[in-house]
Amino acid sequence: MNTGFDTVIDRSNTASLKWDRYKGKDIIPLWVADTDFRAAPEIIEALGQRIDHGIFGYTVPDQELEQLVVERMRNLYQWKIKPQWLVWLPGLVTALNISVRSVAREGETVVVPVPVYYPFLMAPELGGRKSALVQWVEKDGRWQLDMETLEHAITEDTRLLLLCNPQNPNGRVLTRSELEAINQFCQKHQLVVCSDEVHCDLILDDTCQHIPYASLSDYAREHSITLMSPSKTFNLAGFGCAFAIIPNEQLRQRFNSTRKGIVPDPDNMLIGFTATKAAYGHGEPWRRSLLAYLRGNHDYLVKAINGIPGLRMKPLEATYLAWIDVSALQLDNPQTFFEQAGVGLSPGAQFGDKNYLRLNFGCSRQLLEKAVDRMAKAVAAQG
Repeated sequence: MNTGFDTVIDRSNTASLKWDRYKGKDIIPLWVADTDFRAAPEIIEALGQRIDHGIFGYTVPDQELEQLVVERMRNLYQWKIKPQWLVWLPGLVTALNISVRSVAREGETVVVPVPVYYPFLMAPELGGRKSALVQWVEKDGRWQLDMETLEHAITEDTRLLLLCNPQNPNGRVLTRSELEAINQFCQKHQLVVCSDEVHCDLILDDTCQHIPYASLSDYAREHSITLMSPSKTFNLAGFGCAFAIIPNEQLRQRFNSTRKGIVPDPDNMLIGFTATKAAYGHGEPWRRSLLAYLRGNHDYLVKAINGIPGLRMKPLEATYLAWIDVSALQLDNPQTFFEQAGVGLSPGAQFGDKNYLRLNFGCSRQLLEKAVDRMAKAVAAQG
């Protein structure tokens, strides 16, 4: 199929968050996690048909859409879920905050492995809860969660573990044995897990397999909130359509009660539902082509970044977000340094580690090569 991932599409004057940050400046935006790829033709066609209908009243997630989600979980992840477990939401950041407030009471503790996508760091504090931060560590050449350190972080009032898997920003896909260790730990301490799995469809390393945390055991199923969305995979972030999978009825009721009057019910997500149904129903060939392209970008980037003195990048297992170690450059502000060189990256400090930068390689190879060339020249000039 002609996917056009190499096509450079002009996103100026489209009110793009990603591109408008550097409006009028010669800076390549590789920061926020949306891609520069045109959506799958099947999604665009479905949206066109819905727009042509001309009536955009309140809507609901229909049976066909929910069955597509059920089938997707079974076919891709061997996880049997029920439609009634689904809670539709306008976004996953919202869901993180609802999860914190529905599981932990004010003043109680939430465990957060870091570095991590920054809303994880903000959600406990915004809800009047405490955070216990646990560092990912490099061990045997890969990022790992140290269970002993996790054990030391637990207090009597700890109620929730926020998990990001596949991990943003380090790109890990947790193995079954790692997930089982987390499950045993959570059962020991009677913790609920909120597992953000939004990048689950973007596995780059074909030796890895995404395993939903909730699928591990009866305990995991009954003490978990799983968060997913087509937004990252199919570049639909602008539509605001996500869902939580909450098998435990009491937990699901608490979640829904917490959102009432604050987070909109899903009756205003017509366009998001339309796009999601098309993505999950017809977008699989496009997704496979996307993965092939992203793997090519990833392999190029690993070699290119590690060829620049002072920069280091470990191969990713998932996502299109590179996690680049810049500590050897000893820069006061790495983000500003590369912005001045014409490349806009996300600061590692935002995720919990100032020694890193995050680079979004969900773009054309042409643009990526141009950005890397600018980075290499800036480092060489720093000398």
